[in-house]
Amino acid sequence: MHTTGESSSLPKISPHHDERPAGENISLLVIHNISLPPGQFGGAYIDDLFMGRLDSQADPFFQQIAGLRVSAHCLIRRDGEVVHYVPFDKRAWHAGVSSFAGRERCNDFSIGIELEGTDTVAYEKSQYRALVMLTQEIMARYPMITRERIVGHSDIAPGRKTDPGQAFDWDYFFSLLDD
Repeated sequence: MHTTGESSSLPKISPHHDERPAGENISLLVIHNISLPPGQFGGAYIDDLFMGRLDSQADPFFQQIAGLRVSAHCLIRRDGEVVHYVPFDKRAWHAGVSSFAGRERCNDFSIGIELEGTDTVAYEKSQYRALVMLTQEIMARYPMITRERIVGHSDIAPGRKTDPGQAFDWDYFFSLLDD
């Protein structure tokens, strides 16, 4: 059973990951959002997408993303539940075409966390609390990830991505993180 605000005990392993380049240091945390179908929360569709088993006939939108091979290291659901899909030391396929501080291929050196949400719907306090706990754990494990190296998908793929969107309260997140 999953407990709100805590990591799920049995990680799911997405097939959409691979090894990081040899000697690569994990030094970036990327925050995303996702909802499937767009704007709808709950259900198994995000799991299905990350696990490579999304039924393209279940919703008209899914036909547009059929065959998409994406994942994230973790998803934080609306109630704060954290679901793990890819071990942190592996390369999840979350960033796509991206660059940070002059380096391309952010998947090589980043950890990706998805928040169940949209650019325009406020995130839940439980999601912020879970994100802070997870971020603190990640920062302790990977000290090259500093406050300045926590970004949104929109920061590493401007013009292509907009998440986590204007609904994500960066000031609130960082105030909790700094406490």
